[in-house]
Amino acid sequence: MRRLTTVAVSLALLFTLGCERPIAVSHKEIVALDFSVRVAVVGDSYTTGGHEGGMGPKGWTTKAWQMLAQQRTPISADVGAEGGAGYGTRGNRGSIFEDLTARTVERDDALVVFFGSRNDQKVEPTQLSILTYGTFQLARRLAPSAKFLVIGPPWPTADPPLEVLRIRDILRYQAGTAGATFVDPIAEGWFVGQPGLIGADGVHPTDAGHAYMADKIAPLIGAAIPARY
Repeated sequence: MRRLTTVAVSLALLFTLGCERPIAVSHKEIVALDFSVRVAVVGDSYTTGGHEGGMGPKGWTTKAWQMLAQQRTPISADVGAEGGAGYGTRGNRGSIFEDLTARTVERDDALVVFFGSRNDQKVEPTQLSILTYGTFQLARRLAPSAKFLVIGPPWPTADPPLEVLRIRDILRYQAGTAGATFVDPIAEGWFVGQPGLIGADGVHPTDAGHAYMADKIAPLIGAAIPARY
């Protein structure tokens, strides 16, 4: 019953965030309740939005659900994201992706999306691999019939540091182990050569960047939804 929240309540929470940069986001985003697809999203500041862009209805998640609804795929989503968080790095409120997964994923989810995280650059590789494995195993226990979509960390230039490439490689391997679909924004060149998509801090997406991510991610979610929907 937790998911049967009205759109008005969901939007009120979004706008309560105002123009301040959220350090964490945990809310429901519902385009339609009738026959909607249950989706959980776990991420970092690329999902929370912030001063550079992506606040409230301008965030990639809300835009993605709107796009899918137009294609007759209404989404009921639980979004758990925290700035600074990763699989092995604690965010601004002390959470890692495993914590966000425990608070966000539910048994009736059809799809669980993991997005990020560049924040894991200082995590020792073996430890990162273990923590990533544990996160995916927890998600599988919580949502045994869900499909998984794992999106690696984007990088705004064509020359990401070796630490970020290592994160990408670990996530690809563990996604394969978990039977997840893995998407590599680095190989696909997300944001590269498009400076208007990244804010003045050189890290976080602008409103245009969030619209860009929605354009990229909505089709991936649509393709990953089980056929019965």
